[in-house]
Amino acid sequence: MSDSLVHPSAVIEPGARLGNDVRVGAFSYIGADVEIGDGTSIGPHCSLHGPTRIGRDNRIHGHVAIGGEPQDKKYGGERVELVIGDRNTIREFVTINRGTGAGGGCTRVGDDNWLLAYTHIAHDCVVGNHCVFSNNATLAGHVGIGDHVILSGFVGIHQFCRIGAHAFIGMGAFVNGDVPPFVMVAQDGYGRPRGINSEGLKRRGFDPERISAIKRAYRALYVAGSSLDEARAKLAELAGDSDDVRALLDFIEASERPLLR
Repeated sequence: MSDSLVHPSAVIEPGARLGNDVRVGAFSYIGADVEIGDGTSIGPHCSLHGPTRIGRDNRIHGHVAIGGEPQDKKYGGERVELVIGDRNTIREFVTINRGTGAGGGCTRVGDDNWLLAYTHIAHDCVVGNHCVFSNNATLAGHVGIGDHVILSGFVGIHQFCRIGAHAFIGMGAFVNGDVPPFVMVAQDGYGRPRGINSEGLKRRGFDPERISAIKRAYRALYVAGSSLDEARAKLAELAGDSDDVRALLDFIEASERPLLR
C-alpha cells in the first residue's frame, strides 16, 4: 500500500498486514498480527490489537478500540482472535474484544453492519449481517445475533443469550433470555415481547402472506396462553406451510437458555 495513506503519527507494528488503499488516521495504533483488507479506513486515535482480521471496505471512525483482550478473569493469555467481515461502519468509541479459549476462541462480526457510537461487543459474540446497533448497545460475552437485527439505544443483552434474525429490541431494554426471530421487545423492567417486527419485514420485502404466517406463530407462542410445549406443537403444525415459522421453531428448539416470554 502507499505510505501516503498512513498518517505520519500512526504506529504500525511489524507483522501487521494492510491491504491496498487502506487509510490510517493520526495517532492510531495497528498491532502485530492485525490484518486489514483492501479499501478499509481507520480513523484517528484508534487502537487495533491482534490477532484480528478485518475485511475490505470497512469504515472505522475515531477512537475505536478493537481486538483487545477479553474482559474475562478466566482468560489466561491463550491465542484468541477477532474476525470482522466487509463493509461495516464502526462509529466512535466502539469496543470489540477477542474471544476466549473456553468460548470457542473467536469473536465474529459479519458484513454490512452499522455499529454506532459506544457500542460494546464482548468476547465470543457472533454477530450476523445487516444489523444496526444504536448508541451504547452492549453485548455481554457469548451472545449470538442473527441477521437484520436492530438494537436500539442503551440496550443490554445478557451473556449467552441469542437474538433471532429480524428481531427488534426497543430502547433501554435489558434482555435476559433468547429472543426468537421476527419478535419485537420493549422496555418493561427486563425486556418483554411486544408483537412482531412487521414494519421491518415489509421494508425487507416480506409479502403479506409471509407476515401473516409469522403473526399466527407469534400468537401461538405468546398470546394463546399455552405452555411452551403446547406452543411448540402448534408451531410445528404452522411450520408445514411456512419456512419462516420453521426457522422460528428451529431457533426455539436450539435454545439452551430460557426463552424470553
